[in-house]
Amino acid sequence: MRVIRRGAELEPPGAPVCLALGFFDGVHLGHQAVLARTVADARESGAIPVAVTFDQHPSVVVAPERAPALIYPLERRLQALEERGMGAALLIHFDAAFSRLDPEAFVRNLAGEFGGVRSISVGNNFVFGYQRAGDVALLDKLAGPLGFKSRGVAPVEVDGEVVSSTRARHAIQAGRFDTAGGLLGRPYGLAGTVVAGDRIGRQLGFPTANLDVTGLALPPRGVYAARAKLGDDLLPAAVNIGIRPTVAGAGAKTRVEAHLLDFSGDIYGRTLELIFEAKLRDETKFSGPEALRRQIEDDIASARRFF
Repeated sequence: MRVIRRGAELEPPGAPVCLALGFFDGVHLGHQAVLARTVADARESGAIPVAVTFDQHPSVVVAPERAPALIYPLERRLQALEERGMGAALLIHFDAAFSRLDPEAFVRNLAGEFGGVRSISVGNNFVFGYQRAGDVALLDKLAGPLGFKSRGVAPVEVDGEVVSSTRARHAIQAGRFDTAGGLLGRPYGLAGTVVAGDRIGRQLGFPTANLDVTGLALPPRGVYAARAKLGDDLLPAAVNIGIRPTVAGAGAKTRVEAHLLDFSGDIYGRTLELIFEAKLRDETKFSGPEALRRQIEDDIASARRFF
């Protein structure tokens, strides 16, 4: 899937498109219904299905105090859009200037950027544009004059409740991974780039891959057995999520560290996705490094038994 910043970058130039509009955090079952409608329209009209999305959550700009922790970082979100059949993604930089754009002007700009917009699909409850004034009714109003079909897609329900990113996020933060996976339509995975840590795990004899999880919704603190997806490989791992109270000082940030079983290699800068299988224990403060080292040995043995 090609990621573009302007409609004019689409290949081939001037190709007709069907658009799916949304932030798509988690690309959950409700989002998938919107994307499926877009793919179906594209097949019917010989167009390219394109997801129109933003590089950061709008709340980060318009209401930072209410900005949610995200299910997926940008790279994983784009991958999930590709998995659902999108041929391209128009990635819009959401800043203060864009937040003030009139929703009708936004739709007209989209229609002008592409060679021919055949349809625009959104969730029935989706709102967009300045003061959240854009909605399905506006798309219906503009559809005739601009020559596209307006698609308001009904919400999807699971267990009698509407599927939403908020609902999936709450399940993740509560450690209810089966529930989160049911809402996402795939096993939940915590994805992040592997970054350099302080090498305490290596000093204790258990090197770890440290994930950049800035801005992401995190499972409860503790130690988990997980499967680590690295490219096409799926590796067993023991994962620690927490502030490392035995070795860290006051005000320590939550870290996510994965010890990949029977693996060695340099994976700095690569994306690692952790699919949690079982919680092994809660986070605990130990008497010192040696007690911590013995517990890590036990944790790894527990993870091996699980797998």
